[in-house]
Amino acid sequence: MAIQAPRADADELGVEPAGEDSPARGQIQQRHKSLTIGAVCKALAQEFPDISISKIRYLEDQKLLTPRRTPGGYRLYTQGDVARLRTILRMQRDEFLPLRVIRQELAAGRSGSAAPAPGGASDGTRAWRPGVSLRSPISDRSSGALYSLEDVLEETKAEGKLVRELEEYGVVKGEMRGGVRYFDETEREIIAAVAELARYGVEGRNLRVFRSSADREASLLQQILAPALRSRNPARRKEAVEALENLAAVATHLKHLLLIRDLRKIVR
Repeated sequence: MAIQAPRADADELGVEPAGEDSPARGQIQQRHKSLTIGAVCKALAQEFPDISISKIRYLEDQKLLTPRRTPGGYRLYTQGDVARLRTILRMQRDEFLPLRVIRQELAAGRSGSAAPAPGGASDGTRAWRPGVSLRSPISDRSSGALYSLEDVLEETKAEGKLVRELEEYGVVKGEMRGGVRYFDETEREIIAAVAELARYGVEGRNLRVFRSSADREASLLQQILAPALRSRNPARRKEAVEALENLAAVATHLKHLLLIRDLRKIVR
């Protein structure tokens, strides 16, 4: 008796096993701009040689992609999905961002379909997007959300010992209220980032270089805008805060580029 060779996964081949007159085939024809997962791999292979079907599925499992599913369960990717995937892959390759940070970037509007076009502001200068608004509630402990140590440990998966080290070295401070120490949203994110570093053996004492660098940068930016920030004119002070946010974004981007440049020397 002849042995029939196993059929390849149609989702991987980029086709859906359906007859010419099947509803599934009709849906694909109607949505000719949609791509199957195999077609997406082929479309991105030139820019990302290590792209694979399993990697795309993993990103979907991590809730970074939500392709449409046919009644038969096959994935169909729109052009927007492909653009979003390209953005994710670039952030991984070019910026070394972990998936948690990429998820935050996408939630903030950084995606292939929604990202602002390159260019500048109306005055011809480049528009920089600050990561955090200095005027948001998280910078004001009196009105921003506060998290207990237990909440922070649960959400960030950090160890209590690590948080104590961060407090000891002045990386986070927290605030005592009613005998309980609370952290604002910024400090919670700092702890989450350090917890990620701790997975690779980075300890609290190693973070003093980050704290010292941040202190120096903050002092430099403060000196640049000190007169305007101290102004009693609300309009001038508002402009100064906006300028400070922009300078912070530029400084952060510059520091990031310098780091990437040096890291690329290591992997060559």
